[in-house]
Amino acid sequence: MTDPIADYLTRLRNAIKAKHRVVEVPASNLKKEITKILFEKGYILNFKFVEDGPQGTIKIALKYDLVNKVNAIKKLERVSTPGLRKYTGYKEMPRVLNGLGIAVLSTSKGVMTDKEARDLKIGGEVLCYVY
Repeated sequence: MTDPIADYLTRLRNAIKAKHRVVEVPASNLKKEITKILFEKGYILNFKFVEDGPQGTIKIALKYDLVNKVNAIKKLERVSTPGLRKYTGYKEMPRVLNGLGIAVLSTSKGVMTDKEARDLKIGGEVLCYVY
């Protein structure tokens, strides 16, 4: 597999389209950090790390509106790819949907959102946009 983060986002996207409640994704440290950010920002309902075998899996419970069954995640977009990395400084940090969405960045201080990176005044690689 050349791009595990794109695979992670695609599995989430497909589960949302199919209206699944839970999706299982192969685990890695980067995927775990992205999952924690999605949970903290309220895009997913819950998550669980299952240690089975050498790699393990992440079980993600997707969040739906109770009345009209709409998912909390409208769009997941991969920005930096293995063929074309996208880096940004804190001054030209992208604003997703004018601040309503989040950009997930991989920085020297770990994986964080665009708002946290802007507050710490550090840049990094833009992994994906979520809104």
